[in-house]
Amino acid sequence: MSKLRFLLLLPCVLWLAAIGSAQSTQLDLPLQSQAARVTQTIGITDITVNYHRPLVNGRKIWGDLVPYGQVWRAGANLNTTITFANDVTVEGQPLAAGTYGLHMIPNQDQWTIIFSRMHTAWGSFSYKESEDALRITVKPQTAEFHNALAYDFDELKPDSAVVVMSWDKVAVPFKVSVNVNKIVDASLNDQLRGLSQYTWDGWDDAATYMVDNKMDLTEALKYEDNSIGNEDRFENEMTKSRILAALGQKTEAEQAKQKALSLGNAQQLYGYGRQLQREGKQQEAFAVFKQAAQKDPNNWLSHAGLARIACGAGNYPEATKQMQLALAVAPDNAKSGVESLVKRLQAQQDINK
Repeated sequence: MSKLRFLLLLPCVLWLAAIGSAQSTQLDLPLQSQAARVTQTIGITDITVNYHRPLVNGRKIWGDLVPYGQVWRAGANLNTTITFANDVTVEGQPLAAGTYGLHMIPNQDQWTIIFSRMHTAWGSFSYKESEDALRITVKPQTAEFHNALAYDFDELKPDSAVVVMSWDKVAVPFKVSVNVNKIVDASLNDQLRGLSQYTWDGWDDAATYMVDNKMDLTEALKYEDNSIGNEDRFENEMTKSRILAALGQKTEAEQAKQKALSLGNAQQLYGYGRQLQREGKQQEAFAVFKQAAQKDPNNWLSHAGLARIACGAGNYPEATKQMQLALAVAPDNAKSGVESLVKRLQAQQDINK
């Protein structure tokens, strides 16, 4: 071997000796620090950390193996990367969708988290600050011992999560937040250009999400009209009623609700009646139960609704009779629940509470 070639190879030889075994850069062989991946979905946004897991193995980590004040690869081997499927904020700072090299600068009382536009390097050896997309500072925390470095998602909320790097007895958290409604709104516009546009439930699901989350109600109403245009049903007329009520259009909301009730079957009407009871609207619920019985008098849920009306009037013999009629024709998977209601009525207990 020539002297020049030996000198060129010497850094690699020393580096391989330092990690304890030869890890091939050409072949797929087991690595000392094994690869791992963890993904969390916030709203509809996937956040994925790809990393390698070095072990403590009795070594002093912080301030020794990983020096304080120096850029560290936040794992082992290739860049640790973090991928955001949509735009996010990290500790309140905006960060565009994409994949970033994740680096850290540890210190005893404060850490710097770095999101680098360069994410295909080997470790932090070629790191350049000029390629930073974002830097934030966070406080490290004392944690239970982790022999293998790990990334987790904690403190899950509908629009945020805390990413935590844990190794040895140190945990380093940073919060990632997502504008869920904005992302969902944009996604719905795309999704509803596919096959979903030809179904009633795709448009109805979109409109329901929007009214539930107090989004653009005018747009939600357009979605619901598209749903009804595909197929006029109890579900989409009821959602339309909710949207119109939220828009303050009370007369139109009541008209849509009555249209829904006219289209509903016994199961749908009974379910809506029970919803009204949970909202404390007892007399409205009884009116819906009565409508279900008129529409489908032999359905077991129609008898259950009549039992609830009789119970509300304090007529326990009639309530018991109706619930027994319900029991006689109820499906097998509902019989035990109906039997318990029969027993409660026989004991003159109010089943509407």
